[in-house]
Amino acid sequence: MRHIFIINPAAGKTDSRQRVYQMADALKKKHSLDVECMLTRSPGHATALTRGIAESGGGVRFYACGGDGTVNEVANGIAGFPNAAMSVVPIGTGNDFLKNFGADAAKFANPENLWNGETKQIDLIDCNGRQCLTIACSGIDARIARDVHRYSATPILDGKSSYVASLIVNFLFKGIGSRWTVTVGDEELEQRDFSLIAVCNGRYYGGGFMPVPEASMTDGVLNTLVVKKVSRLTFAQFVGPYSKGDYEKISKYVKCYTAPQIRIHSEKPNIVTCLDGECVSSGDVTIRLSDKKLNFFGPAGCSPDATLRRK
Repeated sequence: MRHIFIINPAAGKTDSRQRVYQMADALKKKHSLDVECMLTRSPGHATALTRGIAESGGGVRFYACGGDGTVNEVANGIAGFPNAAMSVVPIGTGNDFLKNFGADAAKFANPENLWNGETKQIDLIDCNGRQCLTIACSGIDARIARDVHRYSATPILDGKSSYVASLIVNFLFKGIGSRWTVTVGDEELEQRDFSLIAVCNGRYYGGGFMPVPEASMTDGVLNTLVVKKVSRLTFAQFVGPYSKGDYEKISKYVKCYTAPQIRIHSEKPNIVTCLDGECVSSGDVTIRLSDKKLNFFGPAGCSPDATLRRK
């Protein structure tokens, strides 16, 4: 079994490469494991690296060393390969994916807690052929996520503060609504103007926002919030309940669906969709439950549904 640390040297506010090298070396010496480290050089490189290795057919465990973007890239590389599994060593700023594991999230910082962990399968979202672990969103929240990186480079701002800063700028100076044709399952919605659509497999994004607390990563169901266009005043009042998962309190503006597929169409190719913090733009977006599963390993007893709110 190979153990490969995929390290994003650009992740986080400080260079964590040396720390990861030391952890990998300690793991190798203590357990006589086949361990190596690989650095990513550009966006998409982690996907290319991991897919090429997974295609070789040998057993391999990957450790995504970075933030949510690195996790997403590694997941896209190995999804559907039965011989490959992944875990996370968090060195990014937001690390929203690990928030799903609750108190066990802190244990992922040490590979000693990971290397022999049980492999479990996690559901994935498919967005135009690209895989997403937690939340795929389109609308003002996706535009906020697209712009958040410029604020996360500021030393005084943490993940959620950077998200709030981007939210304020987009809220004050850019439009909230988008004109789309939206089809949920087989139903084309009569509404034409929307603020955002969030398709949830997991529970956290945006530095800790939790739109659907009951979204499970293992139940084969996607929970989608469709939010109609609202005024700036209403949106300001809406953000608090939305971020805490109290969407039932704002049901006048929000509807929750569990359809397996959502399609968004725009006459202009300007739909920004955010997948685990990574943003893409197009005129047609099809989001559905993926046919692929992700093999994931972590600390003993950990669960991606640890913070799940059960109704």
